[in-house]
Amino acid sequence: MSNYLYILWIPLLPLATFVILGLFGRKYFAKSAGIIGTASLLTATILSFVAAKQYFFVDGKVNGVYQKIIALKYTWLQFSPNVSIDMGIIVDPISVMMLIVVTSVSLMVHVFSLGYMKGEERFATYYAFLSLFTFSMLGLILSVNIFQVYMFWELVGVSSFLLIGYYFNKPSAVAASKKAFIVTRFADLGFLIGILIMGFYGGTLDIGLLIEKLTTTQSPEFLSITSASFLGASMLTWGLTLIFMGGAGKSAMFPLHIWLPDAMEGPTPVSALIHAATMVTSGVFLMTRMSPVLHESYSWAPMVIACIGAATALYAATVAVAQNDIKKVLAYSTVSQLGFMFLAIGSGAYVAAIFHMITHAFFKALLFLGSGSVIHGMHHEQDMRRMGALRKAMPVTAITFIIGWLAIAGVPPFAGFWSKDEILLYVYANNRGLYVVGVVTALLTAYYMTRQVIMVFYGEAKWNDHAAENGAHGDFTPHESPRIMLMPLVVLAGLAIVGGALQLPFSKKTAFLEHWLAPVVEESEAHIKETWAYQNKYLLLGVAVVVATLGIIASIAVYAKHKIKAVEPKILEQAWNYDATAAKLVSGPGNALFNGVAWIDAHVVDGAVNGTATIVRSVAGQVRKSQSGFVRAYAAVITVGVVVLLAWFVLRGLI
Repeated sequence: MSNYLYILWIPLLPLATFVILGLFGRKYFAKSAGIIGTASLLTATILSFVAAKQYFFVDGKVNGVYQKIIALKYTWLQFSPNVSIDMGIIVDPISVMMLIVVTSVSLMVHVFSLGYMKGEERFATYYAFLSLFTFSMLGLILSVNIFQVYMFWELVGVSSFLLIGYYFNKPSAVAASKKAFIVTRFADLGFLIGILIMGFYGGTLDIGLLIEKLTTTQSPEFLSITSASFLGASMLTWGLTLIFMGGAGKSAMFPLHIWLPDAMEGPTPVSALIHAATMVTSGVFLMTRMSPVLHESYSWAPMVIACIGAATALYAATVAVAQNDIKKVLAYSTVSQLGFMFLAIGSGAYVAAIFHMITHAFFKALLFLGSGSVIHGMHHEQDMRRMGALRKAMPVTAITFIIGWLAIAGVPPFAGFWSKDEILLYVYANNRGLYVVGVVTALLTAYYMTRQVIMVFYGEAKWNDHAAENGAHGDFTPHESPRIMLMPLVVLAGLAIVGGALQLPFSKKTAFLEHWLAPVVEESEAHIKETWAYQNKYLLLGVAVVVATLGIIASIAVYAKHKIKAVEPKILEQAWNYDATAAKLVSGPGNALFNGVAWIDAHVVDGAVNGTATIVRSVAGQVRKSQSGFVRAYAAVITVGVVVLLAWFVLRGLI
């Protein structure tokens, strides 16, 4: 088998770029930072495709099965003969697929930013942060050890904090970055505890070995972690539930979703990178990686994941219906689509989850970058009520954005149709109630995305009215973005069209992704082949087409033809008041609780420490007085001591 050590350069290139631009960028590379960062990512992307070609088409198979290859591994910390924290690179189907997705989307963001961020004072710093984030994500997906995953997991959180708060002189951006960091920390605490439970009972932190031990039903580790219980559930189930908690935080599942919409305060290309293909999908990647163990947990654990995913998908879709900020619509859309992915994971459809993750990366990155092009052309305006009729002023942006809309709306033959349909197929086979939730969410998705397209690219032009209201002088006519920004849109639009070819439902020969991911997860349709859903999958496919069509027609009737009055309740615009309620709880009872904890820390904990020190100091002061420095005093004390000892021995002998 060939050497895969060159894969090490894929994460090291963005790391080197971060170091160079972070230390010397503003002084020496103020104008060339974008070129340096983009060239670095281009090289990493090429290496990723080389690795994918070598693994999938040359020597990744042994006896017809794709193998797990450890390209690099060394022990960083050794706790016992069996438990250690290893640093290394794992090459398997899911890590190679993620390499392609992360580097490709990151490259498109780097190229787009050359035009969008041009002229920024901290241009080099921006590309340094982009490189750090990309390095963190690449390190996460290549990790051989679950604690190594956790370290890069936290580094992803730090780098996203820096990117979201890039405009540090803007209070809302600072607040959004802190909110994202703090909310995900609560979730990451659960992740850490889950890792410790798994490592304790599994006897290892190596991902491959841990999965092997905890899925071999006769192994001592499996028997130990399934027999040990807490509150009626095995420690295996609790460990996985806590790991899911970490994934739910990063992937913005309800009720931990509140950080993601506010994260739109960062630069728009950052939204495309973090909220389309990378950070928010890390939870999906993590749970898919641990899917063999999830099969061995209590049945309620996958059901909890499925229900949370379905609830998040529906909740976010209802909120997106009433948003007027072009980026907020896409933000809540991302939350909704991530809910679809977790609905798939909870239903056992791991291949479908990864399939939708990949297609979503293409069309959502396209939509976010397309919104950035609109904002750029509209002189930094984000309110869709002040847009309209932009298809003529921005034809390339309009065409590519419309392709992204058709993909996410579930219109065939665009990529999103195939991946969303496969998820709904599984859900129907497992839980009809959740299937109904998924169908309603799909209808709302087609509805609110059509609404966005109509408000931005069709209807009446409203930008002149907005300019007059604000007393703008000069030409306020929207303009098309420069070619350097349009090129990534065209590439991503092409991927949004053909991306569905990775996993088509017609036969085993067209299910490429299922074949590639088979060693990591169970075969895609293994447990539903005998169900009505599988036997009538083309009928369900037709239902999906009808649902998307109804959503589009309804939105056109409301926003284009004005035959039906728009229903946009204030409560939906305010996201069901969940965020406001959470803020009141934190600032009210939560603040009182935190103040109480701070008082206990200051007066009880610190008081105990300071009191102990005071007592020791007082006693020592009194003892110190006995040290007079006079020899006669010391001789007298010794004499008294000898007399006392003699008296004690005499009395003891008499007794």
